[in-house]
Amino acid sequence: MSTTAGPARSTRFGASPNRIVATLFGAVYALVGLLGFFWTSGVPFAGPGDGSSNLILGIFEVNPLHNVAHLLIGIALLIAGTANAPAAKAANTTVGAVYLILGIFGFFLAANHDSALNFLSLNTPDHFLHLATAIVLLAVGLGADRRTAPAERMAAA
Repeated sequence: MSTTAGPARSTRFGASPNRIVATLFGAVYALVGLLGFFWTSGVPFAGPGDGSSNLILGIFEVNPLHNVAHLLIGIALLIAGTANAPAAKAANTTVGAVYLILGIFGFFLAANHDSALNFLSLNTPDHFLHLATAIVLLAVGLGADRRTAPAERMAAA
């Protein structure tokens, strides 16, 4: 029987809910960011579109800047999810908090679709999706992998 400690269970991908969620959400957001460019030809880079030709799945409004934001968020979550549990936890919590703020204030700031404040071309379904994303990311980020850091310190000792 070996007395050397192997890698801590919490550092394995499948053992960390934060790593799984960050990787899955990262992949989805990066893919949506890429696919969004197929719906944004003829749409201004920033600002609201016409509300009909730039709808992903027929309901989520995007513009090129919105697609870039999805790509950056997706890549950040993917990098954190594939790195380690503490990085994934931090990314999930941070992105979740940003989406919570965006989801709540989106209803107020972009209530007038043609407002200059609506530079990401957001619509009501976007706000609900951002709130749902925030709830999942914050729930996992704040609730899972609580023992990750102590377990990793014990394994390293």
